Amino acid sequence: MKESPEEPIRSGTDAAQLVLGFLNTRANAAGDPEVFATPDGFADWARGENLPTAGTVVTESDAVAARELRDALVAVLLTHAGDRTLSDEEVADAEARLVQASVRYPLISLISTRGARLTGASTGTPGILGTVVAAVTQLALHDDWARLKACCNPPCHTAFVDRTRNRAARYCSPACNSQVSMRALRERRRNLPD
Repeated sequence: MKESPEEPIRSGTDAAQLVLGFLNTRANAAGDPEVFATPDGFADWARGENLPTAGTVVTESDAVAARELRDALVAVLLTHAGDRTLSDEEVADAEARLVQASVRYPLISLISTRGARLTGASTGTPGILGTVVAAVTQLALHDDWARLKACCNPPCHTAFVDRTRNRAARYCSPACNSQVSMRALRERRRNLPD
């Protein structure tokens, strides 16, 4: 039996790539625009990820739902990276929004002779976002979820996979690490007594 393009999640690597692709659609300091700013942007992203979009009409509220899911996931990934700027209330709010997403975008298990995997149970935008939730769930079930982090450099927050042995990475790149170090140095110098 052939895998269809409507069944994109095949491995942990595919799941991580889908989740990272979803999370890194935000406008950032590097000048990348907000991909989900419009319904067309969200639909184009889904098509580019080979998610089931046939006959899907994406509305403004769908793009808003995608941004809300993404922002809740980014908040959780910031906690994975040890970001201290998020309050307990912000983390609790993100987790509550993820529970709501899990209810709103149900999953189904596809079982075959090769194994089992999760995918979105619905069609249209709920199916697209359900597939993202399925990928997150797959990563969490295989202990790969904690390795996904968001960069602790405030203007960046790019999602990345922490490939360090001790899982202590906090920044997506040496450049972001350097920017944070330089800001801290400037702040210390400003606070020195005259």
